[in-house]
Amino acid sequence: MTPSTPNPRLAGGLAVVTGASRGIGRAIAATLAGAGARVVGCSVRGPEGGGSFLDDLDPDVRARCRFERCDVASPGEVAAFAERVMERDGVPEILVNNAGVVVRGPLEDLDDARWSHMMNVNVSGTFFMTRAFLRGMKLRNAGRIVNIASIAGRQGTPQLVAYCTAKHAVVGFTRALAEELRGTGIAVNAVCPGSVDTEMLQVGMPGGVPNMSPQDIANVVLFLAGDAPAALVGACVDVFG
Repeated sequence: MTPSTPNPRLAGGLAVVTGASRGIGRAIAATLAGAGARVVGCSVRGPEGGGSFLDDLDPDVRARCRFERCDVASPGEVAAFAERVMERDGVPEILVNNAGVVVRGPLEDLDDARWSHMMNVNVSGTFFMTRAFLRGMKLRNAGRIVNIASIAGRQGTPQLVAYCTAKHAVVGFTRALAEELRGTGIAVNAVCPGSVDTEMLQVGMPGGVPNMSPQDIANVVLFLAGDAPAALVGACVDVFG
């Protein structure tokens, strides 16, 4: 894990990162904490499955992180999680909607359950988590929301109809919400990674050749969450490596 340089803009601020137990989410959480933010990571895997969330981090960075279980596809769990976070830690300055799943295969083989799961995690999860924290951000007139979409949200890819549909929705959600919140002090942007070396790529897209690491994506999120100008809103940043 590449350490971050402390960033005065993030020091002491609160960041919530979904899907934080592994891959891109874990890299984002560690990078934001390394830059000085307090980080609450969550994942459906829960603390036991997210034990590696804290492994191999510098003790000072580890001290700024904690982990909770939350299924972003459940509006009830998200609401309860957000309430706990705000009671204990306050309203987050940064929200990173990273949790996601991928299903590969021809459309005719895609059953209702897998389609619904894809939409519930990738799309509804982003909506539920954003809604849960947005009112507090509005009251403070400040916030950075970063949604992890995909290059699949920019184009069509065979065998990935459900995933492309979900990520196109995340891109649309990002752009529409950015316009809705223009002038409020809350910046909404997205990152659209290409092929990243993660377990999700290995399981969901066997044979896929990664050309980036999770840290590459985390570095872009760090910029959007910290040093990016306030006028940068509605951007969907393609990251190809």
